[in-house]
Amino acid sequence: NMNFLPGIWWSLPLVLIWATPPVTSSWWYMGAVGSSRVMCDNVPGLVSRQRQLCRRHPEAMLSIGRGVAAWTAECQHQFRRHRWDCNALERGQRLLGRVLLRSSRESAFVHAISSAGVVFAITRACSQGELKSCSCDPKKKGSAKDSKGHFDWGGCSDNIDYGIKFARAFVDAKERKGKDARALMNLHNNRAGRKAVKRFLKQECKCHGVSGSCTLRTCWLAMADFRKTGDYLWKKYNGAIQVVMNQDGTGFTVANKKFKKPTKNDLVYFESSPDYCIRDRDVGSLGTAGRVCNQTSRGMDSCEVMCCGRGYDTSRVSRMTKCECKFHWCCAVRCQDCLEVVDIHTCKAPKSAGWISRT
Repeated sequence: NMNFLPGIWWSLPLVLIWATPPVTSSWWYMGAVGSSRVMCDNVPGLVSRQRQLCRRHPEAMLSIGRGVAAWTAECQHQFRRHRWDCNALERGQRLLGRVLLRSSRESAFVHAISSAGVVFAITRACSQGELKSCSCDPKKKGSAKDSKGHFDWGGCSDNIDYGIKFARAFVDAKERKGKDARALMNLHNNRAGRKAVKRFLKQECKCHGVSGSCTLRTCWLAMADFRKTGDYLWKKYNGAIQVVMNQDGTGFTVANKKFKKPTKNDLVYFESSPDYCIRDRDVGSLGTAGRVCNQTSRGMDSCEVMCCGRGYDTSRVSRMTKCECKFHWCCAVRCQDCLEVVDIHTCKAPKSAGWISRT
């Protein structure tokens, strides 16, 4: 469904629009085999630079669609134990738009992880020969040397520089139209996300020689699993630095002088986050009523923290689990099905469980 309110599009990370409709729908099929101009002109919210890239590289838009699936899943994984669980993506993108209208930590993370998702998807598509405009990294040719000795570049090294270049051109295009504080913040966090993917590029090698000895090695560079990028950006989210605009409006400085100046790898934000305890349209909060909490935890998923002090309900449920698993020679593990009775704790709703809206 493309019928979102026009005002929502500009408040979202631009790559999010490629999540709707899904890549398997007829819309995508028509875009792939029909006129790229017709497809690109019918996507709302794109600035002229993005439409140009869309027309020039329609096949790349399909890859971006897969990147959206990757980063939304990663966002939901990282926030699974928190009051804001990133599931606004599934339950209504208008809610996510509200989150991103605030210059909060959550907005910083979403911009970083979405930018990283585009880098990852475009780079992977290059290596798999899905894009006409790129292939394996052309610079990784000939011989080289590392701590283990000499080796030959071979195989297909991931063309991470092309992925970063494309993501920068496409994702940043909307922010470059503005010169305000939020645009500068988004550009910074977009770049931090792109750099995070490159951080985990690793060298892989294959040995050649008698009995597999490493007298000769062929090596290539490959991206790590996207989870590593997600885990890294999650740490950056937890250590995100609050900033204010500097006097000449060209950048920002730390809001609290006790903290270090943010590097290009850090996430930055301007506004403190809401508590996300209750349903509030204005801040994009679904609240925590009905969320499962952990009675024995002392972390963010504890019933005390998750339920915001409102208390929780407990229900006893039966479920089938695998038990008494035994290893059988050679290569099989056989388990029995056991009935397990467990207590599930869910947060109580506030006395007024409806939506709060200040507008």
